[in-house]
Amino acid sequence: MEGLNVFSSNRLENLGRALAGVLAEPLGSPFDPEIIIVQSKGMERWVSMQLATYHGICANCKFPFPNAFIENIFRNVLGNVPRDPVFAPEVMTWTIVKRLPSLIKLKPFKSLRVYLGQEKQGLKLFQLSERIADTFDQYLLFRPDMIFKWENHKEDHWQAILWRDVVKQNRGRHRAALGRAFFEALSSPGFKASDLPQRVSVFGISSLPRFHMQVLAALSKHIQVNLFLMNPCREYWGDIVSSREIRRRTSGKENGSQEHLHLEKGNSLLSSMGTLGRDFFDLINEFQAKEFPSFEDPGQEGLLSCIQSDILNLRERGEGESTKKKISSEDSSVQIHSCHSPMREIEVLHDQLLHMFEKDKNLKPKDILVMTPDIEAYAPFIQAVFDLSPENQQRIPFSIADRSFKHESGIAEAFLSILDLRSSRLGAPQVVTLLEVDAVRKRFGLKAEDLERIREWVRDTGIRWGIDASSRSSRGLPPFSENTWKAGFERLLMGYAMPGYEARTFGNILPYDNVEGAEAQVLGALVEFGEKLFAYVDALGTEKTLKEWSEELTQLLDSFFIVDEVTQREIGWVRGSLQELASMQDLASFDAKVGIDVIRHYLGKVFSAQGLGFGFMTGGVTFCAMLPMRSIPFDVVCLVGMNTDAYPRHNERPSFDLMAKNPRPGDRSRRNDDRYLFLEAIISARKTLYISYVGQSARDNTIIPPSPLVSELIDYIDQGFETAKGPVRDHVLVKHRLQGFSREYFTGRGKLFSYSEEKLEIAKRLLEEPSRIKPFIEEGLSEPGEEWKTVKIDDLCRFFRNPARFLLNRRLGIFLDQSALLLEEKEPFDVKGLERYILTYKLLERRLEGESLVNLKKIIKASGSLPPGAVGETLYDNLAQGIERFVSVLENLTGSSRLEPLDVDLDLSGFRIKGLISLITKERQIQYRFARLRAGDVLKAWIYHLILNCLSVEDYPNHTTLLCTDQDIEKEAGWMAWNFEPVEKSQTLLERLLAIYWEGLMRPVPLFPDTSWTYVKEKVAKERKDKEAVEVARKVWESSGYNWSEGEDSHYRLCFGEADPLNAHFQSLALEVFSPILAYSEKKKI
Repeated sequence: MEGLNVFSSNRLENLGRALAGVLAEPLGSPFDPEIIIVQSKGMERWVSMQLATYHGICANCKFPFPNAFIENIFRNVLGNVPRDPVFAPEVMTWTIVKRLPSLIKLKPFKSLRVYLGQEKQGLKLFQLSERIADTFDQYLLFRPDMIFKWENHKEDHWQAILWRDVVKQNRGRHRAALGRAFFEALSSPGFKASDLPQRVSVFGISSLPRFHMQVLAALSKHIQVNLFLMNPCREYWGDIVSSREIRRRTSGKENGSQEHLHLEKGNSLLSSMGTLGRDFFDLINEFQAKEFPSFEDPGQEGLLSCIQSDILNLRERGEGESTKKKISSEDSSVQIHSCHSPMREIEVLHDQLLHMFEKDKNLKPKDILVMTPDIEAYAPFIQAVFDLSPENQQRIPFSIADRSFKHESGIAEAFLSILDLRSSRLGAPQVVTLLEVDAVRKRFGLKAEDLERIREWVRDTGIRWGIDASSRSSRGLPPFSENTWKAGFERLLMGYAMPGYEARTFGNILPYDNVEGAEAQVLGALVEFGEKLFAYVDALGTEKTLKEWSEELTQLLDSFFIVDEVTQREIGWVRGSLQELASMQDLASFDAKVGIDVIRHYLGKVFSAQGLGFGFMTGGVTFCAMLPMRSIPFDVVCLVGMNTDAYPRHNERPSFDLMAKNPRPGDRSRRNDDRYLFLEAIISARKTLYISYVGQSARDNTIIPPSPLVSELIDYIDQGFETAKGPVRDHVLVKHRLQGFSREYFTGRGKLFSYSEEKLEIAKRLLEEPSRIKPFIEEGLSEPGEEWKTVKIDDLCRFFRNPARFLLNRRLGIFLDQSALLLEEKEPFDVKGLERYILTYKLLERRLEGESLVNLKKIIKASGSLPPGAVGETLYDNLAQGIERFVSVLENLTGSSRLEPLDVDLDLSGFRIKGLISLITKERQIQYRFARLRAGDVLKAWIYHLILNCLSVEDYPNHTTLLCTDQDIEKEAGWMAWNFEPVEKSQTLLERLLAIYWEGLMRPVPLFPDTSWTYVKEKVAKERKDKEAVEVARKVWESSGYNWSEGEDSHYRLCFGEADPLNAHFQSLALEVFSPILAYSEKKKI
């Protein structure tokens, strides 16, 4: 039976039951599908499940979106509607890009001409065309009358001129023209409804444009059209206005009182947030329809049901003579949680859900919906908190919906990253990161474990950025080849072919020697990947037509991504998007060539707009974005991320939007959409409405207000409700602590609680006395095996340079210095700090071996260790001069009496010390450091000195000299010598050092060379009291905020934690190690 029927209710379940009742009457043919128009896949799934519940099955139902239904019905009625959407915004964009440059010189286009400036082609033009196309699409839907005026030449501003040109270019009829033809066809006397569906139902849509309603109304004269609409209020509420609107209308007017103007506020939440629904129901009232209301009062048992009942009955509590309603102090139907960060929001949500499950045994994860304004921002935190192991009893099943293809697909992200390389410097981190994608790595036959080796090669060969010298020159920079990919690959390949031992170059290429035979396959795959990548990046620099781009990028996709069961779907999506790009050329008759920046922007938007289409209502907790038409009922509705600047979202409309300048009721507004969605969320919650936001600064705990909509809800609750124990605001709003391990979560009192056993353990530890806080190694490790008693001299020196690091590295295999794994992108413009020391030490050693620093310059330059050009030359020359001066002083000390190196194989108290004393003369053993002296260097020289004295070899000396600079090597350095006298009880002192070494292999020993050395000098040399000496040493241990301190060492921090290590043990150990050094050494300037 034809006609327009409106089924309205405040409960979607009632509408589902009504829909099932309507569909119980079969259609004329069992092969005809039921047409049920919905606005989201989530609503489609919910309706399907409801119909299956009532009918036992849901089959032969189609769920088109409104626009798809309109297009299909136009095609059925008019017959000659092309399937190619030439007036779709994405097609119009290319048409405008083509036509706008030829029109830009016309006088009405002055504003666009000024905006574009000299860029008449390129990305700026494309982005402007996008905005214009989207705006034209809105005009077709909401202002068809204006479009017809333009086409009749009644207006001649730039938009009208451009639109007429677009219509002329696109050989077809746009939506407004098709609508006019459709209405004429349906109203013609000879029209037959045989091509129309027998029945159409619209379900759960909050608002439709007037155009769509006109189509549905026209159809209702021939077929049955049913609207199943959520209406929050059973009363007529078309005339109510918000408090803000009342103030605006009464401000500055005589006799402008609210009563005089007959302004009705009704329910303040409905009047403030219901603009979208109010305008829609006013629109429906313009059409003749039968109404079938089915409202259900939720009652007033709890705070949530009271609010829903107030909205339903257009009631406002707490105004005038209305008294506040008392609610139970146990009521938790409305919860608002203020947190310090998104991560804390999700942690709190997890605990609160566990609490709900504990209280309500009938509550299931599928009964919970969690929405957020920005699902992409919150998805990582959701994964981090909820993705627990299956055996974890606190694991809550969940799924994340509405993530874009761009963010959820590693293939799409990597594909776009390759396109981004064209505008980049091809930095080492960017390129190597691509190999972290499984599909790329497998495409070139590489394994995950190969990545560490590849990073090591890239770092060691000095690769920073740029393909080669010419690619740098193309950027307007000097054509230096150092630190480019080509230079690095040449070093790697040359090193595999013929080792250079860092002593010679071949054709100005220094072979990289650390490529073993078994790694040839990895090296070959890396070079193949690099060469192929650089070739494609170079090809991306040429402008092409859309079809050419489609072919080029499809080849790129096939070359870099392997297709398997895991990647097949995602690669298919990318391939489909590239095919659509090619189709744009014919649809828009766009034969011009564009650059990669335009294509990258286009594909980025396409990937962001697409979704993988799963994750909604899969049996667990559903996390999704806050999208319109999400009025599906759930027992628990959670809104997270309701921050002051996040919701409602702002309208981003261009300044030339004529709809924004002259708005009409029913126009799309992001702000009104979001406000109505918030209202629907309140209505759709059946047991609990949960809201959270970042309400406290993580830096200083200052209060941050929530979304204005949350503030309105809090004010409404505060105005109309109260509790026996205090203000209702304090009952509803919970302010959480910065950390989940705060002790307040585990006291069993108040509203703060946590189910996390890990955080409970942390809280317990924090309550312990500082002296009782367990150190990292509390009991000590087991005694090492006997093999540890055979120790090399250099290893013994390494131990005393940093005992904590030696313990962690050697015995536990823990390495905290991960900075070496990071790849640099900036080429060296100077050599400072540790890099300068390493380079200087390398040059000094090779100079002492007899090599010429002049000849070494070529090798060092080829290694990529120096800045390019004259800067590197000057830096090297300065270093070489300093080294030559140092070598001269060193040679004066050694003279011509140099002895053969002394092999060490010393048995001492069960230990065996092995090594070599290399630089020794008849007068002394010589140790050196071409830098300012540090305590670790003194200890090293002392250990060698003690070993030399223990050996007591005939014709060999028992004196030692430690040569160093008297200031940093960046400055003009003088020379300093530490002379060590013969030690009578050297064996006893060395045995004690070995005992400390053995103890340090089992537990951290509080020996910190620089701090300990400072303490001993203050205590012994300057004869200060213990307390004074410790305070001076503490300045070395603790950071002053400007210079690095020894206490900042990550190994010390791990082993000693926050406890004060400068204790009695530290003092006695420092005196035991360093006091003899003071007694047997003398410092003098050379």
